[in-house]
Amino acid sequence: MSTIKERYESSPGPFVSLEFFPPKTQSGKQNLMARMGRMTALNPLFLTVTWGAGGTTAKKTLELAALAQRELNIPVCMHLTCTNTSREVIDNALKEAHKADIRNILALRGDPPVGEDWDQGSAPSDFKYAVDLVRYIKKEYKDDFCIGVAAYPEGHCEGEADVMDHSSLRDLPFLKEKVDAGADFVITQLFYDVEKFLSFEKLFREQVSSTLPLFPGLMPINSYQLFNRASKLSHASIPASILNRFPSEYHADDNKIRAIGVDVLSEIVETIYERTEGRVKGFHFYTLNLEKAVAQIVTNAPCLAKMFEEEKDDDLVDGIEEIALEDSDTSDSSNMKKRRRQSSSHNPDRTSNRVLIDDEDRNIVKGREPSGAPSRKVVLSISKGSGSLGKDATWDEFTNGRFGDSRSPAFGEIDGYGPSLKVSNQKAYKVWGQPQCVKDIQTLFKRYLEGALEALPWSDLGLSPETALIQEELIQLNERGYLTLASQPATSSTSSTDKIFGWGPRGGYIYQKSFVEMFVHKEQWNNVLKPKLEPLSPTVSFYVGDSGEAFHSSLETDGSSVVTWGVFPNSEILQTTIVEEESFKAWRDEAFSIWLEWSKLFPRGSATNSLLRQVHKDYYLVSIVHHDFSQCDALWDLLLT
Repeated sequence: MSTIKERYESSPGPFVSLEFFPPKTQSGKQNLMARMGRMTALNPLFLTVTWGAGGTTAKKTLELAALAQRELNIPVCMHLTCTNTSREVIDNALKEAHKADIRNILALRGDPPVGEDWDQGSAPSDFKYAVDLVRYIKKEYKDDFCIGVAAYPEGHCEGEADVMDHSSLRDLPFLKEKVDAGADFVITQLFYDVEKFLSFEKLFREQVSSTLPLFPGLMPINSYQLFNRASKLSHASIPASILNRFPSEYHADDNKIRAIGVDVLSEIVETIYERTEGRVKGFHFYTLNLEKAVAQIVTNAPCLAKMFEEEKDDDLVDGIEEIALEDSDTSDSSNMKKRRRQSSSHNPDRTSNRVLIDDEDRNIVKGREPSGAPSRKVVLSISKGSGSLGKDATWDEFTNGRFGDSRSPAFGEIDGYGPSLKVSNQKAYKVWGQPQCVKDIQTLFKRYLEGALEALPWSDLGLSPETALIQEELIQLNERGYLTLASQPATSSTSSTDKIFGWGPRGGYIYQKSFVEMFVHKEQWNNVLKPKLEPLSPTVSFYVGDSGEAFHSSLETDGSSVVTWGVFPNSEILQTTIVEEESFKAWRDEAFSIWLEWSKLFPRGSATNSLLRQVHKDYYLVSIVHHDFSQCDALWDLLLT
């Protein structure tokens, strides 16, 4: 298999490359393989697979990367972070990659070490910076791997300084050091300010390398909330000229936000290609394990559409135009609120739940149907959601969050890098301080509910308007020691235009069951809550699990509860929030890991470190649903009496 550098040098461009992350569930992994197979119709130069901070997704990363390398016949680049990672882990990862014929590695620093704390049984890392990893791979593995490194068009952001204070000039010497150490290509952090990228690219060519492959990193915009969150986490500024294209009345309408986002990204791609005169000929997409937006950008950006020009055939033009004009299910509402995404009208197990692709589908995703149609037809099917191939591609086209369908490759948080605090170390110290006892932790949760705290380690998206309706009840729960993470009030037949509960097109009705998710001390669960809830089944259901293997549910194995749905004119019922066993278990593992991530901010043996680790050990995560949505106060009365 050729390396990225070899393919880059032999291709005139333009072309794309695609990033994926290991799904949190087995069914998500199976569906992702089908998705990656379809996306080979874009003829990507390479694929990348992310690596969780400190190796938290190492096994899943290696498995997915090896499977993709074997099945898709496209070079795979495996991310590898080195900080907080031992040499043994690095060597094992590189040996397994080599065994799987993976010849490309993206060498990253990862999250910097914090405090003086390390996980039980681990040793301090042998690597402090990405350049250390580049040097090590070159020294120990010679030319076995083609090595990529990261670049930051707006400067690498550490600490709490304003984004505007960061400069690519400051980071350029460090990038040059990585290139001089042996880096073969560069991928940038995501950005939305094209002028800043163009300035960076000019400096890069003048001061670092005039020939090294440089790939701008681009993240499609699938929802307004996550667009802002991604830019905040990556410290990427958003120009006013772009923000102004997203009027407030569209913020809850994911379809409209994505359509605008496709135009924005298409323009960014075209501007870069034109103003660098084709010098930048490859574009790296952070897909979030979704495909429709990327396919739409490829078909909308003239320079990328050139990838298919040589495949056009006069006899096929009419058929292609017909596909482009097919109904793309615009009647289906996608105004999915918060991080909840999934229409129940499509069963992904019907065709997409496959690890391997049958012979006919393999011909399609490689760019040729049996009839000889070009890959442009496949890309248009994906982008328009037309035909069976397009339907399979777009059944979960919006990011799922924790309460979506666990079968989706996009289920979970937005980046797939594993559990993290979502804020910098300095901000964590400033916002959360150094809790000394459980009461201090309860106070943090209450202050978040009161709007006095902008984030918790488990949540940085802020409170939804509907939380105000149950704010007092949630505060009382936290005063009793129940640390609430997620919740919603019940509502029945509320207008889809309601300012608090509304979503979807006009003329619809919204329904919600009340539920709450919280950390509960094991003694409180066993002595107070469990005896209260068990006799009320099936009106009340629950999942409960700890940081180990303990799990219990009042539902049957693999049971699930739809807790938010909408009924709209000329549309099937849409289910946007699902509480289910597989997703609960996946989130349970991540939620408890965040206690440990938080504890690492403080020296081992300190009061705060010991407290956070004790909570990790002594608490359950509990999810409770009250199924009578006509009784708005029933769940809260039950828990507080």
